[in-house]
Amino acid sequence: MQYVKLGSSGLDVSRICVGCMTYGLPGRGPHEWTLDEEASRPLIRQALEAGVNFFDTANVYSDGTSEEIVGRALRDFARRDEIVLATKVHGRTRPGPNGAGLSRKAIMTEIDHSLRRLGTDHVDLYQIHRYDRATPVEETMEALHDLVKAGKVRYIGASSMFAWEFSKAQYTAERHGWTRFVSMQNHYNLLYREEEREMLPLCADQGVGVLPWSPLARGRLTRDWDTVTGRSANDAYGSRLYLEGDRAVVDAVTRVAGARGVPRAQVALAWLLHQDTVAAPVVGVARPGHLEDAVAAVELVLGEEESAELERPYTPHAISGHS
Repeated sequence: MQYVKLGSSGLDVSRICVGCMTYGLPGRGPHEWTLDEEASRPLIRQALEAGVNFFDTANVYSDGTSEEIVGRALRDFARRDEIVLATKVHGRTRPGPNGAGLSRKAIMTEIDHSLRRLGTDHVDLYQIHRYDRATPVEETMEALHDLVKAGKVRYIGASSMFAWEFSKAQYTAERHGWTRFVSMQNHYNLLYREEEREMLPLCADQGVGVLPWSPLARGRLTRDWDTVTGRSANDAYGSRLYLEGDRAVVDAVTRVAGARGVPRAQVALAWLLHQDTVAAPVVGVARPGHLEDAVAAVELVLGEEESAELERPYTPHAISGHS
């Protein structure tokens, strides 16, 4: 495994981050395809044994049971000080007022709930899951800064939003002497490259590490275009992210992978890992082979002609993933 600094911070993270939305009690939330604790633990252990030190979850994943499962597994299999544990705040966790968003009340409440579920006294990377347009950005950034100063959070990060919103948040923090975001977890893969227009140049300029979510386009980059899986058949959100024209990109991945004699997942992840701002793709691991491909992709070096072939068929998309 290779390790890299997360943006301009001093934090060392593995080039692969395990995305833990896969782990959680089925039926507790919108995803029926999640793995329960018994099925999740061997995969988390496999990741640790492969050198992965970076795990990403969220307070809303499977109604909080993702945090519980991941927290128990990491306590049993790893030393806390060697792990970079990330979670998120923003989504609705309970009905009624103040049950979602990025108000000071919501942030202060949700960090304590997350720490309890994770079984730890601090989170290494606390991320806002989306931008809250109903709360003043000054309120959000000061609350996050206070969590850092209280020792409950080591670093803060953000997730999908417009570049001007991210810039505004960073400027607000800098202006007041508050903690700035060190990472951006955004929707970025070979099928969706709109982030290259504004967000990635902004991250490069500001020294922000990029952690792409859905780096394999919900598995579309790993299989034939018309293949239906248990997850894709019930993924209403994912069905809105990609276009019929994206088939040409999948075909290009198939050609490059075939010529290399490697699985398509390795090629798609290797392409992401070649992008200058990308620190670690957030990879869902539901089977041992998923992790094996991700780890192998770290060592796979693509040539300029191969990268050009993968990029050439891209079709511009409407902005997606911000909500």
